[in-house]
Amino acid sequence: MKYLLFNRSSISPTQLFILSFMLLILLGTILLQLPISLNKDLSIVDALFTSTSAVCVTGLVVVNTNTHFTLFGQTVIMILIQAGGLGILTFSSYFSYFFKGGSSYEHQLATKDYMNTEKVGEVFIMLKRILLITLIVEAFGALMIYLSLNVQLIPDWEQRIFFAVFHSISSFCNAGFSTLPYGLMEETYVHNYNLQVIIILLFVFGGLGFPIVINVLKYFKHLANRLMMRLTKRRQDNYKPRVLSINSKVNLITTFSLIVIATIILFFKEYNNTLASHEGIGKFITALFTATTPRTAGYNSINFHELHFSSTILIILLMWIGASPNSTGGGIKTSTFSLAIFNFISLAKGKEHIEVFKREISERTIRRAFAAMTLSLLVIGLGVFLITTFDPKMSLLDIAFECFSAYSTVGLTLGITEDLSTESKLVIIIIMFIGRVTMLSILVSLFKKIKFTNYRYPTEEMTII
Repeated sequence: MKYLLFNRSSISPTQLFILSFMLLILLGTILLQLPISLNKDLSIVDALFTSTSAVCVTGLVVVNTNTHFTLFGQTVIMILIQAGGLGILTFSSYFSYFFKGGSSYEHQLATKDYMNTEKVGEVFIMLKRILLITLIVEAFGALMIYLSLNVQLIPDWEQRIFFAVFHSISSFCNAGFSTLPYGLMEETYVHNYNLQVIIILLFVFGGLGFPIVINVLKYFKHLANRLMMRLTKRRQDNYKPRVLSINSKVNLITTFSLIVIATIILFFKEYNNTLASHEGIGKFITALFTATTPRTAGYNSINFHELHFSSTILIILLMWIGASPNSTGGGIKTSTFSLAIFNFISLAKGKEHIEVFKREISERTIRRAFAAMTLSLLVIGLGVFLITTFDPKMSLLDIAFECFSAYSTVGLTLGITEDLSTESKLVIIIIMFIGRVTMLSILVSLFKKIKFTNYRYPTEEMTII
């Protein structure tokens, strides 16, 4: 692990993060090419595609995970999903700390930037909490999935355990991989609503982001302490203002607003279409599943190719927005989308700054948000252009859907993934990788930071509209 440590003169934190993902993808590609991993031959491009999809927790597949890979191969995919979901930098920081008995100050600074933690001393406390929460949630999710399974469909208890663990990890990490031949569209599973609810809870929880989850837990702990003090009639009150951070409030409100709005729209629009085969509460759960899975989860309990055109456009929007920051999900993030909305409102009101919950959002945050949005559209647009060049016979909607899905690490498709040419597969691989590490991180790793200067040029207005 000592080789993962770095200093300012050799490698930057962002470069380490990107390099770690590249090495993990390469290792996964090699392992998936081994005879012990395969039931059928697998080309190097398809192995690279599968490894990238797993590490980037995307879920797009060019071969059937159930039939093409052995138990060993499926286990490799599961491990790649877990490593990619948590982030290789998280693992390297955590283990280097314990195996070396500590960690360098610069290493802590790197992890601080990655985890969005203000205090250096809290870095490894945060990392320990992340691993603990992950293990608890995935273990509980695996147990609930195991109990929801039909014993007649999977008689062997060992296979049921593997199924439960695989889908719990895949769901929490928002990967969307499944060992079922047709995913959750499998005829014997499509009406297992208990399983679908468990998977929804797992990928929504994983998509919230660790800092938000920990902040919410602190908030509930604070409320419990205040309640106990009131019940015991103590005079002292340990009230702490703003226990729930602005970041948590904005992302939670945005997340649940999108879920509610999208569920209602899809429920009524697809009631007699893709939801026709479901009845009663099943229609609502399937609509909820369809509304939440584009937020980078990637599972499908319906055939997305059968959706109304307007519903498909809604799914593309949901995929583009994605999950919350510092989570296992992708996309431009809910906070970025919220800042765009807040900016529209501020401009309409004639305000100079963006104000949320009696706080002013920093200019640096706003610049990063709009850079993320712009870069995402540039990458997706270039991807669509290249694939339409390599596979001109494919539908523009299908290609655009695939590129949005790849960039946001969602894993949904309109059914063209397996039919892509080798060149187009390579394009999707690059898009998945960029979507996971973000284009902004790549640019930061390529450009050397300039030192702060004490001068500023005169401001100048430019015509926008």
